[in-house]
Amino acid sequence: MAGEIPDLIAQERTGTGKGAARQARRDGMVPGIVFGGDVDPLPINLDFNKLLTMLRKGRFKATLFNMKVEGHDDVRVICRDVQRHVVKDLPTHVDFMRLKRTTKINLFINVEVEGEDVAPGIKKGGVLTLVRPEVELVVTAADIPESLVIDISALEIGDSLTISDVKLPEGAKPTIDRDFVIAQVSAPSGLASQDDDDEDTAADEVPTSEMGPPDGEKSDD
Repeated sequence: MAGEIPDLIAQERTGTGKGAARQARRDGMVPGIVFGGDVDPLPINLDFNKLLTMLRKGRFKATLFNMKVEGHDDVRVICRDVQRHVVKDLPTHVDFMRLKRTTKINLFINVEVEGEDVAPGIKKGGVLTLVRPEVELVVTAADIPESLVIDISALEIGDSLTISDVKLPEGAKPTIDRDFVIAQVSAPSGLASQDDDDEDTAADEVPTSEMGPPDGEKSDD
């Protein structure tokens, strides 16, 4: 699985309708609903402060959660919608969908690097840059990989590794169509600066005769 699936603790909401939702907000909660999975929808309440913290971390809609509600079996869910206050932009209602094993979802999968200790570019002093420490993939709920492993053991200085170089988990595909870069090996900054200095020196050493006469003077030819 994609690392440890975070728990999302909720309370079953008694009562339905706008009145129950308003009361939940007065109590420092955010009302929500859990639907799907061939069972009845479950109205819930979430702690406002904890929910807001998770939302501010980003990628809330692309995170798989293990929802825990007292009196109910744990269930894996993904957020499908967050309704917000039109002025304050604070969450007022959240929709979650229960996941079947065959459900297709978008998730950010952590990238794990292999071969860094033998990569020729690294041995020569090159610097590894992980352009994408996470890659968003379309995966099935039953086959979520723990990580996306990339092998950089053959990379030289100046080489890049793209998504097409990576063996993806069965049934997974990237959400971006183009062949994007995941990692690259660059020359160390000191060497890059030295190359720039060499280029500047070479330009300064061009003989005057090759540069032509000064502005405003005519050639003898």
